[in-house]
Amino acid sequence: MARPVWPVGARAAVAASVATTAAALAAKAVDVPLKAAPHSAGAGKAIPLSGFAMGTVMCTAIGTLLAVVLARRAKHPATTLVVVTTVLTLASFAGPMTTGQTTTATRLVLELTHVLAAAFVIPALARGLGQQPGRRPVPSVDPG
Repeated sequence: MARPVWPVGARAAVAASVATTAAALAAKAVDVPLKAAPHSAGAGKAIPLSGFAMGTVMCTAIGTLLAVVLARRAKHPATTLVVVTTVLTLASFAGPMTTGQTTTATRLVLELTHVLAAAFVIPALARGLGQQPGRRPVPSVDPG
């Protein structure tokens, strides 16, 4: 019987949420305004710190659902997950890049938090899929 992938996603969501919120706190500490609004708005509104955690959890939930579907239907679920989620991460840059009423520093912090969340979630889910019975494990990268 296959191990469920959702606990891996839940743990990755917690870790990534802490990391993105910490990055936002660090940005605020060096006076990055973290304000954004549509082009039609007169001025940007503050992005709440909870928004970083909530956005990370929501996107991780979507990634986890994708992993569950791929575990059942894809011939190579871990590889497919990495490709699809990497493309989705790159596509997610469109939001910060096109947001009106914000600074370049805020845009860069928002994009950094997308990369940071992906760095936690994508490898964790790929390893979780690689541990499915009948599947070859996804190799870990040895940093040293």
